[in-house]
Amino acid sequence: MTKKNILVIDNDKIIRDSLCKFLSFEGFQTSGAGTLKGALAKLQKQPYCLVITDVNFPDGDGLEVLETIRNNYPQTVAIVITANGTIESAVKAIKRGAYDYLSKPINDDDLRLAVGRAIKQQSLISENVSLRLQLEQKYRLENIISQNYKMAKIFDLVEAVADSKTTILMTGPSGTGKSMLARAIHHRSSRHNKPFIEVSCGALPDTLLESELFGHVKGAFTGAVDNKKGKFLAADSGTIFLDEIANASPALQVKLLRVLQDRQFEPVGSNKTITVDTRVIIASNRDLKDEVKQGRFREDLYYRINVVTINLPALRERVGDIQLLTRHFLQLYCTQHNKEKLGITDKTSEYLERYSWPGNVRELENVVERAVLLSKDKFIRPDDLPASIRQPQNWQQKNYTPMSLKQALAEPEKNLIRQALEANHWNRQETAKALQLNRTTLYKKMKRYGLYAEAEQLGLT
Repeated sequence: MTKKNILVIDNDKIIRDSLCKFLSFEGFQTSGAGTLKGALAKLQKQPYCLVITDVNFPDGDGLEVLETIRNNYPQTVAIVITANGTIESAVKAIKRGAYDYLSKPINDDDLRLAVGRAIKQQSLISENVSLRLQLEQKYRLENIISQNYKMAKIFDLVEAVADSKTTILMTGPSGTGKSMLARAIHHRSSRHNKPFIEVSCGALPDTLLESELFGHVKGAFTGAVDNKKGKFLAADSGTIFLDEIANASPALQVKLLRVLQDRQFEPVGSNKTITVDTRVIIASNRDLKDEVKQGRFREDLYYRINVVTINLPALRERVGDIQLLTRHFLQLYCTQHNKEKLGITDKTSEYLERYSWPGNVRELENVVERAVLLSKDKFIRPDDLPASIRQPQNWQQKNYTPMSLKQALAEPEKNLIRQALEANHWNRQETAKALQLNRTTLYKKMKRYGLYAEAEQLGLT
């Protein structure tokens, strides 16, 4: 096990050497510096878990070391030692970033206890940094898997607005990845080191949702035995993601409108106004414009949140992504469940591509994980899939509607051409080759089915 390294900074060589010797006996790797310049040079050369420093040096103020550590080495913890200890100097050191403060002469037991606490604190800081880096890797925009042209447009939009304060409205069916995209936006922004807090407005009753978002004071209602900090305040300087916003009550919508306009609110039962700097991302699987028409959603709130809108397409509109996502989830869950790498048969792939996926990407992920757990082979086979996918709804015989054969074939032909275009990134030459058509015929069919106009709107012509 690697020894924890400690830098001792003191211009008194006897004290410096004594501390280094004691800490070495305690099992630490130590290094010493007698000047401010020497200490800063050592910090630049290698990282330290702990710095123990005096504040009085012939070449400068030792508190500069604390500033340097706080600004440049956030995983390093500092303990201040001084012969002229006062409450005022201790407070000053703590404000500059010191974890603890000891007065000379230093008792061995006091030093041992202070160092033990500081090392535990450093371990927690390092663990938090490591977890944050893992989250940033997990929720990178690049990890959202798609070759679909609509998703490419969404990625471009996210790049443009991620670092702004603009409120973002995400729409689309449940399971399309709104939460993951919200996290990706947060981790793409300058707020990535600040909190990201997600609240499902449909998971709590109205009476609790207001308290959850804005907090409450003791005695505000039955059961409010203590003050509670709400999610908006917890997300201050960071991002709050409000999912299923259409479930918010009219009274709560009023309060949301104010916090979006003025960045201010009052906790439940309080007259004290709280100001926050919180980036707001909102999501809904309902058509909010229709909710406004029905009188269930405030029109002024709708226009306040409808600044930048991201509409996530259903998985059935991203057929070309199904195989990409399937391979990704296969690798993920084979690793997670300690199983050898699995392949997938052509017949299984065919079932997956024909299924309508009402639960979207979330449903596909669950299906793949289930198949990984059930598979007794080196391949995912049709029997490893749920029966609903092997006999999907869109395969069931529909009521007969009188129409010509040409009319009956029009919709399937349009869908096939769209899928081929998406698979070939809307390159007409490659698409025509894949469909075994000449380019003129493909062009005419695209014009007939409105696909050319769609490509023009997306800048893909």
